Amino acid sequence: MPADRAASEVDPTATDAAPRRRSYWRLWAGVPRELGFLILTMPIAILGLVVVSTLFFTGIGTIALVFGIFLIVAALGTARGFGVLELVRLRGAGRPPIAPPVWNRNGRGSGFWRSLFEPFIDGHYWLYLLHTLIINPIVSIVTWSLTITWISAALGGTTSWMWRGFIPEYDRDLWLHEVVLDYLFPNNDFAIEPWLGETVFEFIVGLIFLGTLPFVFRGLTVLHDLIARGVLGAWRSEALEVEVTRLAASRGAAVQAEDASLRRLERDIHDGPQQRLVRLQMDLASIERAIDRDPDAARGMLGEAREQARETLDELRALSRGFAPPILQDRGLAVALESLAARSIVPVTVELDLPTDAALPASIERNVYFVAAELLTNAVKHAEASGIRLRVGLRDTGASGRWIDLWVTDNGRGGASAVPGHGLAGLDERVRGLDGVLVVDSPVGGPTSIGAHVPYVALAASDRP
Repeated sequence: MPADRAASEVDPTATDAAPRRRSYWRLWAGVPRELGFLILTMPIAILGLVVVSTLFFTGIGTIALVFGIFLIVAALGTARGFGVLELVRLRGAGRPPIAPPVWNRNGRGSGFWRSLFEPFIDGHYWLYLLHTLIINPIVSIVTWSLTITWISAALGGTTSWMWRGFIPEYDRDLWLHEVVLDYLFPNNDFAIEPWLGETVFEFIVGLIFLGTLPFVFRGLTVLHDLIARGVLGAWRSEALEVEVTRLAASRGAAVQAEDASLRRLERDIHDGPQQRLVRLQMDLASIERAIDRDPDAARGMLGEAREQARETLDELRALSRGFAPPILQDRGLAVALESLAARSIVPVTVELDLPTDAALPASIERNVYFVAAELLTNAVKHAEASGIRLRVGLRDTGASGRWIDLWVTDNGRGGASAVPGHGLAGLDERVRGLDGVLVVDSPVGGPTSIGAHVPYVALAASDRP
């Protein structure tokens, strides 16, 4: 039995004490970065207050003149710079990144005057100005003072026994005797040697400040972080706007991929089966005319017509692979992929990790089947491979949701890339339309590994077919 496991069984609190100890020392590991952040907070805040207030209030005073407007714009831009510096410093202090606002929403080609007056109508500039002129100076004075107090008390208390004897008349300030003991025990007659008593008292106070130092530093840093998130970070509406834009782009990619597939299918039907059917119709008309006067010729033409019908059927079967086969709807994705692999002229090794209760949406199953079919077709046509491996599995990442991962690997010549206008580019658009990712790893000389990673939402039991 491992020692840790035995200890946890003997003492139930052992498993809780260890994480607490690790958490405390983890706080100490962040003290240098947090100290660097806090010790520079007030000097940077005062510098920002002096520079920005000078520009801003000078601009306000001369706003009747033309250059006053430029000074106000300069003040807003400088405040933005100090705000961005605060975000960078917080990240350097170990805090999670804060999403910055979306600057220059109108793009680079908005023109000089529009760019000049944009800070006046962008609320983020005024929030950054408020942070630089009022919020940060006030908060920084408080946090900087507490930082200096805690460092001084911790270092001074724990080291006073080394240097107190070198300071003249230091022993006149008897905190233990004249403040603590007299306050707690009035009219006491304790006989404690002053030098020893004061040294021990200061050492204990120093240890208290030193032990609580990482908690204080973390709390002060978190305070700055919360203020920055509320004042300097991007608005929730901006995040929703970015998400809507991304979803619109994904939907557009999906529509374009579907439109390209339909156009390709239309072209293939026009150039293939349709032309063969026209020829078959003409051959049948010729047979009808020749069946009475030249039966032998008619029988020969019937053989050609039968061959034409067979070739047309083969082409239609090949084209029908672009549609969801009945086996996918009747027996599920796993069986459909195994059937797809069995029809390949190059041996395919199938590795499926698809639970029977996965409850994949029909649209996800259909698109995964299409992607697998296209990747297998590309490997057979272009890779010159002698073996292919098809691997499909599900993955639950917790915070990122559920994903289905499809990998097609061949031992061919490699060199595949998603060139615009070619098959892999269309697959990339299809996968992006599903909010997924297509990964291509195909060095020259092989092997080629192409993965499609698609997120999905599992169907509830009541929604399953």
